[in-house]
Amino acid sequence: MKRVLVFLVFINMMSCDYFNKKKVYSEDLLEEELQSFSWNEVDEYPAFISCDSTLEKEAKKQCFEHTLRDILNTNLAQYHIVVTEAINETINLKITIDKEGQFSINSIESSALTKQQIPQLDSLLRASLDSLPKIFPALKRSQQVTTQFSFPVVIKIE
Repeated sequence: MKRVLVFLVFINMMSCDYFNKKKVYSEDLLEEELQSFSWNEVDEYPAFISCDSTLEKEAKKQCFEHTLRDILNTNLAQYHIVVTEAINETINLKITIDKEGQFSINSIESSALTKQQIPQLDSLLRASLDSLPKIFPALKRSQQVTTQFSFPVVIKIE
């Protein structure tokens, strides 16, 4: 009987840690979750309706950029731009697509020579991208999110 009692006391003392529950705080879970994924990447890039939704992530990005470049080239080709010096430059457009799919140009980075030769370039680029087809916003964890891109545009006029 004494052995059984010692055994039960021993088991009781060992099992105390088994029943202790560790408290889990929501702030700790949130902090751990925020550390586990990259804020600089999205799960799905923005897309035009012409880009198939079954495409892989990188293919969807390329389709979006290709479609945007085609629209820009088509619209810019309508303008007759005359320059005194040849221009062969890559201009950077900083663009934003908000979570509703609205497109906006934040800034246009170009050289002083290009600004001097084509002073209306900013307004031409903005006008060329005013009538874009519907854009589906980027997705991060199944939520629509605002994204910003740096979009290079090659300007070559001789």
